[in-house]
Amino acid sequence: MSKPPALFSPLELGPIDLPNRIVVAPMCQYSAHDGCAAAWHLQHLMNLAMSGAGLVMLEATAVERKGRITHGCLGLYSDENERALAQVLREAMAVAAPGTQFGIQLSHAGRKGSAQRPWEGGSALSNAESWPTLAPSAIPHRDGWHVPSQADDADIERIVEAFVHSALRAVRVGIKVIEVHMAHGYLLHQFHSPLSNRRNDRWGGDAERRMALPLAVARAVREAVPSCVVGARMTGSDWAHGGLEIHDAVMLAKALRDTGLNYVCVTSSGIPGPAATVTDPDAAQIPLATTIRAETGIITRAVGLIVNPVEANDIVAGGQADQVAIGRAFLDDPRWGWHAAHRLGATVRYPGPYAWAAPAEWPGIEKVCH
Repeated sequence: MSKPPALFSPLELGPIDLPNRIVVAPMCQYSAHDGCAAAWHLQHLMNLAMSGAGLVMLEATAVERKGRITHGCLGLYSDENERALAQVLREAMAVAAPGTQFGIQLSHAGRKGSAQRPWEGGSALSNAESWPTLAPSAIPHRDGWHVPSQADDADIERIVEAFVHSALRAVRVGIKVIEVHMAHGYLLHQFHSPLSNRRNDRWGGDAERRMALPLAVARAVREAVPSCVVGARMTGSDWAHGGLEIHDAVMLAKALRDTGLNYVCVTSSGIPGPAATVTDPDAAQIPLATTIRAETGIITRAVGLIVNPVEANDIVAGGQADQVAIGRAFLDDPRWGWHAAHRLGATVRYPGPYAWAAPAEWPGIEKVCH
């Protein structure tokens, strides 16, 4: 049997085995009802379950109601949230290709919350619709946004516990991978970045203290779900003068590795700064992942407008990253994994009921009936 292309080689990720290196990136759908998954999530996740990706990551999911970005954000902070997500996942798992695993990204929006859905403008909500937000320092996300409260020790303790409770709920609904969101300008990133954290206490000041809350959350979640994969989406660079740089990211990745996390997914940007140092953050992200992988040895996931199967395969084959996370390409083509397998000459598990659509010349077709 010939060796599969790198993108379709298996990967041992902590206690689970993945059939390939393709990950559906977590993508906010802004279509929940008080955090509860709804009909939109059912069709969305059932589609992605059959996509050919080895791991499907659910969107950024709030650990408390005040931690949502918008009124439409998915949450896992209540029994109602848990029941709704369990029902959706049960159906998605029933149609998933053999070996497909599901993960969830747990998040708290901090000062970036209380916002409109993107198609409604994406700005701060009006006073009538908004809720109070918090942050490491009382600095608004952007000009014209609400001013957040500075989080005190009681807030921080509650938030750490909220991440743990949401992780336990995730395990109960059958999720095997928990990802702590430390990027994209949300709360844990706000604590890590000097652009948003102006404190001078145990939660801010020098680089080590700015990592304190992200690490406290990572440690608490790791201890709470010992049988799960636990990882983090982290920031490789703020791409702004005075912000986080790659050496800060390497320092955090090493600490996360030593805390027992199984992987990091490296992204960038999200904290507005005084002057941007790059014009296209997505296009500049892959080298950040490569540096972190080389300097820490932790399993590293690359992300950033990866749309071409050959490019994705080259990233893994060339040792730039262990996995690739793909988002918008899967929204455009929910069968991206099937088409990538065809392009690269790999075996793909093709659902039996859709077999009529499989071109006769495709090699490696394995029909799977549910």
